[in-house]
Amino acid sequence: MVLDKPSASPPRPDSPRDPHPLTPRAGHDARTGLLRDQLRALPPDAPVRLAKRTSNLFRPRARTTAPGLDVSSLTHVLEVDPVSRTADVEGMVTYEQLVDATLPHGLMPLVVPQLKTITVGGAVTGLGIESSSFRSGMPHESVLELEVLTGDGEVVLARPDNEHAALFFGFPNSYGTLGYALRLRVELEPVRPYVRLRHVRFRDPSAYFDELARSCAEGVADFVDGTVFGPDELYLTLGTFTGEAPRVSDYTWLDVYYRSIREHDIDYLPVRDYLWRWDTDWFWCSRALGVQHRAVRLLLGPRRLRSDVYWKVVAFDRRHQLSNRVRRLLGGPPHEAVISDVEVPVNAAAEFLDFLHREIPLSPVWICPVRQRHPDRQWPLYELDPDVLYVNFGFWGTVPNPGGGSRHNRLVEDKVTELGGRKSLYSETFYDEQSFWRLYNGAAYERLRSRYDPRGRLLNLYDKCVADR
Repeated sequence: MVLDKPSASPPRPDSPRDPHPLTPRAGHDARTGLLRDQLRALPPDAPVRLAKRTSNLFRPRARTTAPGLDVSSLTHVLEVDPVSRTADVEGMVTYEQLVDATLPHGLMPLVVPQLKTITVGGAVTGLGIESSSFRSGMPHESVLELEVLTGDGEVVLARPDNEHAALFFGFPNSYGTLGYALRLRVELEPVRPYVRLRHVRFRDPSAYFDELARSCAEGVADFVDGTVFGPDELYLTLGTFTGEAPRVSDYTWLDVYYRSIREHDIDYLPVRDYLWRWDTDWFWCSRALGVQHRAVRLLLGPRRLRSDVYWKVVAFDRRHQLSNRVRRLLGGPPHEAVISDVEVPVNAAAEFLDFLHREIPLSPVWICPVRQRHPDRQWPLYELDPDVLYVNFGFWGTVPNPGGGSRHNRLVEDKVTELGGRKSLYSETFYDEQSFWRLYNGAAYERLRSRYDPRGRLLNLYDKCVADR
């Protein structure tokens, strides 16, 4: 089945007013052509960036008056093929769009990141994870090919077996510093109508992570993740596809999903609601905005209970330092934002959790196991041992920091490195330059950069993710 669905309504080459609409592929080629024209119109020494209204990143971005490439039209699901179980999508397609296009065929992407407005291109260049990652890895591992606009202004098709294979494998964790994904072909997998959830409580972290590892190794469920509320209150959630449900819960408006983990041993959700169970309350971060009160939720309605709405509020607060100003007025200490996802080998997970409880007073903590899907592949900018099960820890919030600075973030980075783990770069990062390139394979990155952005028109990875230039 061929689709050509935009997420918004900017003018585009194949608009309904056109008496001779283009085919989906021709429409994509036309949109790509316009983007290349924009790039050619820039001065040859001008830096290149995207002009994006929204983001799921938490790094503060340096303000600039330089023009950006307008990618707002690259929001089309070009094709869903239920026979080959693949989808062809443009880079700015959100996972909400993609899921809405694939579920009618009884299919879903192999890994659906938690937030609706994460784009497919963004999840591949910036990594992603979810409760299917213990069996399917990260989103980039189900990409079959990607079309990339490089910093040098060329459009190349990268596959694992062609002349651009190095870019194919080096694109994940490059955060747009090697080029921008214009189109991706991704694998899909079959779904059933409902997901049965079993929430199992543990009081001992070692026993908890042992059971998590066993559940992943034996494949006892289709989805595995967990929520830690305290040192002796840990929940392992096992999700299994099912064709029938004796009842279904609804966490899209008045009820809050993460609270239900403590309340129900067994629960059922429609598959779409399961995929977006974390989006309604941005995991649990919406509580800081006061929207978990039932009266507030009634007033707002379900359409405003979304991660992208919360993100705009938080971005405004951070830009104007409103929360810190209020704390100062009330005589409280400044707070440090600690927003991190890290991967740690499962045999070190209990030690890392103990460190979090001692040093980073944030709760709950999200737990998600991940294993590289293809043991014979290498993703050089974010290398994981394919023989090891890792545990992703997600912890997001602010902590008191009377001395100011980035002490807690640096503690996290040091501990993750000590335990042989990796830190995602979507939030603020504080590594010194030498350590950064050692951890994120600077030699491989520079080889790719010299080939696909020889004039250095894109920010390099360190400048973009750490130096904030």
